[in-house]
Amino acid sequence: MNALTTRRAALKLGLASAAGIAAPALLHAQVAAPAPTVMQPQLVRLTTPLPASEIHVFPDAFRLFWSLPDGQAWVYAIRVGREGLYESGEYHVGAKKEWPSWTPTPGMIKREPEKYKKYADGGMPGGPGNPLGARALYLFTPERGDTFLRIHGTNDPATIGRAVSNGCAGLINDQIITLYDQVPLNARVVLHPKQLV
Repeated sequence: MNALTTRRAALKLGLASAAGIAAPALLHAQVAAPAPTVMQPQLVRLTTPLPASEIHVFPDAFRLFWSLPDGQAWVYAIRVGREGLYESGEYHVGAKKEWPSWTPTPGMIKREPEKYKKYADGGMPGGPGNPLGARALYLFTPERGDTFLRIHGTNDPATIGRAVSNGCAGLINDQIITLYDQVPLNARVVLHPKQLV
């Protein structure tokens, strides 16, 4: 094991411990990501099971876990919110939409008016060019209702494994379609805090 491999293993071990997941489960989920292609969803056995039927996002590992009742989980490669826009916390799936329409948030328009202002009034209809992709899970809290955070699709695989979004977690379109079919309304979603600075 070289120094880089040892460092990566230690990093993954720390992420797993911070998330309350036994290290072998997260390490196992990390092993098969071939470099320039996007990892296919993997079914892994968790050493310390998560509660069933929950989404857990680990932003430093760029992985989303969908937990199953038998101590297993489906693991998906994702992209996450860029610095200052990722919002950890507990949510639930308050809405699900196929080929959703999209309107930028006021914060997005304020940060990048040249990019988003043209969509402020009418938004963009759903379709292959839409930033939310093929499917979207809308994250809600009891206090705020719709948080404007989403778990959604993208047709840009090059963004997977990067912190590039306006706060949402993204999967490639064919994988969000699979996840969308697995996750029911009101499912609990945990966006774990970033551990790395």
